[in-house]
Amino acid sequence: MSIAIVVCRQLGCGSTVSVLPGNTTRGFGVSCSGSEPSLRECIRTNELRPGLTVICSESVRLVDGAGLCSGRVEVKSNQSWASVCEADFDRQDAEVVCRDVGCGAPAALQGGLYGEGEGQTWDKEFQCKGKESLLLYCDTSDRENNTCPPGNAVGLTCSEPDDVRLVGGGSRCAGGVEWYDQGEWWTVGAADWDQRDVAAVVCRQLGCGSTVSVLPGNTTNGIRVFCSGSESSLRECRRMYDLRPELTVICSESVRLVDGAGLCSGRVEVKSYQSWASVCEADFDRQDAEVVCRDVGCGAPAALQGGLYGEGEGQTWDKEFQCKGKESLLLDCDTSDRKNKTCLPGNAVGLTCSEPDDVRLVGGGSRCAGGVEWYDQGEWRIVGAEDEDQRDVAAVVCRQLGCGSTVSVPPGNTTRGIRFYCEGDESSLRECFRSYDLHPGLTVICSDLLVQPDIFLTDPMGGVFRGHQGPEMFRGYNFTITCSTQPQYPGGSFLLTFTGSNRTQTQPAVNHSAAFLFPAADDSHQGNYSCVYDNYVFSHNFSSESELLSLTITGN
Repeated sequence: MSIAIVVCRQLGCGSTVSVLPGNTTRGFGVSCSGSEPSLRECIRTNELRPGLTVICSESVRLVDGAGLCSGRVEVKSNQSWASVCEADFDRQDAEVVCRDVGCGAPAALQGGLYGEGEGQTWDKEFQCKGKESLLLYCDTSDRENNTCPPGNAVGLTCSEPDDVRLVGGGSRCAGGVEWYDQGEWWTVGAADWDQRDVAAVVCRQLGCGSTVSVLPGNTTNGIRVFCSGSESSLRECRRMYDLRPELTVICSESVRLVDGAGLCSGRVEVKSYQSWASVCEADFDRQDAEVVCRDVGCGAPAALQGGLYGEGEGQTWDKEFQCKGKESLLLDCDTSDRKNKTCLPGNAVGLTCSEPDDVRLVGGGSRCAGGVEWYDQGEWRIVGAEDEDQRDVAAVVCRQLGCGSTVSVPPGNTTRGIRFYCEGDESSLRECFRSYDLHPGLTVICSDLLVQPDIFLTDPMGGVFRGHQGPEMFRGYNFTITCSTQPQYPGGSFLLTFTGSNRTQTQPAVNHSAAFLFPAADDSHQGNYSCVYDNYVFSHNFSSESELLSLTITGN
């Protein structure tokens, strides 16, 4: 896309309308940033590359916008480009310009919206009827006023073209991705490492909120798309025709979380008249948060706070949600008019949801050790990774499960399941790329392998009673402190620590417990005790410490 922008600029042909890859051939491979005035300033190599076909708008362009479908309107005038005054441009003219540059219907039209041009102002007034295919076909007349005040260079935002759709998912915001090209709909696929970025662009282009899930399908012949994830539509991404796994995308449709650290955190924004609006903290409670987290495919709410993820640049939602907390979609919740029409700065609600329960470790005797499985399409599937990816995938698994850090990644047998590719810093596996194929199954051992042991105090003579600060023991009575743990692994030992001194006692675990006897209580026994359970499993030493037991010694 960057190359096409430079080509249209160098030829004086307006905006890029479309970029079509062709057959692979030997010629110049070119790499551009998109800001160069000509191809001579781009990096060139002699190599095999798909030939490139570019369609430019020729007589009109949109500049300084966020994408191909927004910007300041400029028209070709005597081999240079002139901005257009707002007073000489109406809705019918906008309809034609949006069509000319290959975009959808006009969404916003305003003077100064995308700055002022540095060149001349167009000296005509357009008389479009709104049905013309090109701006060149519109009649023009001389301008009644030959001046254009500052701030009146017309800016135009067109909607994205209807060239992408999701099919077979029961909703316009879920299904297999298809792209309309050359008169027919093509299946869209992406390489494993591009799937999440392509899905983000698809949901954005369709106005369907956040990406909830990305599911690769069978390999098929279609259009392979390469996106960075920040594009406003698929037509801004690179693409080629070849065999790729088809892509299925599920979007949240009516709500999204933006500017967060992952898919399950961000500022809450809801769909309002084809644009997105932030929500005021005063109009959003725990029940609403429950539904939003469920809607975007995440777990229960973990944090809810105004200003947590910044302020939105657009409007504020003018309703108050009345969710009961059990609804599956935010669209299912009742709403009422807001009592207060203003929302103070710093009050755009931010939400952090927990990660979904879609990963587990099995067969390792602990929720933090075992073979990795991922819940997908109604069943648990074996997870694997190539040797170079295993440590990164394991780090994400341990993080998602709240199991600490990775201790070891034993190799497994080759099996058919889901292959993951992670960077290692993702908060959950659903943020990683994945594909369905043969790979080594993955076993992960996390640091928080052992459950927390229990500690409790007993005495055979009735000398202990419950005080305000915990158990209290009469002087002279004997007592027992017992350490125990769940039957995860055989063996191990318990270390009883006493914070009032350097005294420690160790006993082997028998039937997963150990008893420490004290024959006569005195003041030296007053203080805090804890049990530390140690065990050597999976060729590593692990330990886990109990809560503190505070013991007070008192008189008879």
